[in-house]
Amino acid sequence: MTHPMPALLLEQIAFPESPRWHDGAFWFSDFYTHRVLRVGLDGVPETMVEVPGQPSGLGWLPDGRLLVVSMIDRRLLRLDGTRLTEVADLSSLAPFHCNDMVVDAQGRAYIGNFGFDLPAREAPRPTVLIMVTPDGAARVVADELHFPNGTVITPDGGTLIIGESYKARLTAFDIAADGALRNRRLWAQLEGAAPDGICLDAQGAIWVASPISREVLRVLEGGTVTHRIPLPAAAVACMLGGDDRRTLYILTGKVMTTPEQSRAAMSGRVYTLRVDVPGTGWP
Repeated sequence: MTHPMPALLLEQIAFPESPRWHDGAFWFSDFYTHRVLRVGLDGVPETMVEVPGQPSGLGWLPDGRLLVVSMIDRRLLRLDGTRLTEVADLSSLAPFHCNDMVVDAQGRAYIGNFGFDLPAREAPRPTVLIMVTPDGAARVVADELHFPNGTVITPDGGTLIIGESYKARLTAFDIAADGALRNRRLWAQLEGAAPDGICLDAQGAIWVASPISREVLRVLEGGTVTHRIPLPAAAVACMLGGDDRRTLYILTGKVMTTPEQSRAAMSGRVYTLRVDVPGTGWP
């Protein structure tokens, strides 16, 4: 099934990523302007914090404090009031830039990374998924992942599903009581698409942003696609938000050769579309 063209919400963004719905507002990171932005009901973006190391994944601790991935220096940071505090230095565990993250109900952060120098066009290599506890203890909980990217956790807290961009698949794990991941399995193989950001709905389907096919698609476990939404540019992330979690936020961007080019182009966009099935789980 196809939907009508989504409505444009925001433009003039360098490269939007990691959309979230939190406390009645829409949040996202703008990589190349180093900002975490919040968009309230007035539709006006407000800078909540600037991250010199380039912000990516966002999440919140049970006490409401913001966690943000600092990509280039491979750190997890926490916003304490107006000050960023280091929770964990991941540089010894992540081979290259960190990227997306999901934070569970206990405040445990699961963080991916590129695994190789993508801007330098190195050959792709598999990498790891890192878990960081609220007290800053970090450890590898999965390996042999091919560009781990968008990640969701089911409402019961029992299953983590992650997109492997370079294998065009969604991979599932059971989450143990201590946060460890077990029982790795294929959740869905995608044909003609590759997952970047993802989000989960209340029927257990996953919305997948696919940059290579310039679309967002709704996928069932096993790989059946129920909906496709074509976009005018690369779809890099999506999130179900709004008070009823039936607004699908879709982020698009154009990967430039340098951050300077992205800041000059400001070609990033945020679109919205109403859908039938609400979001659930984390993020």
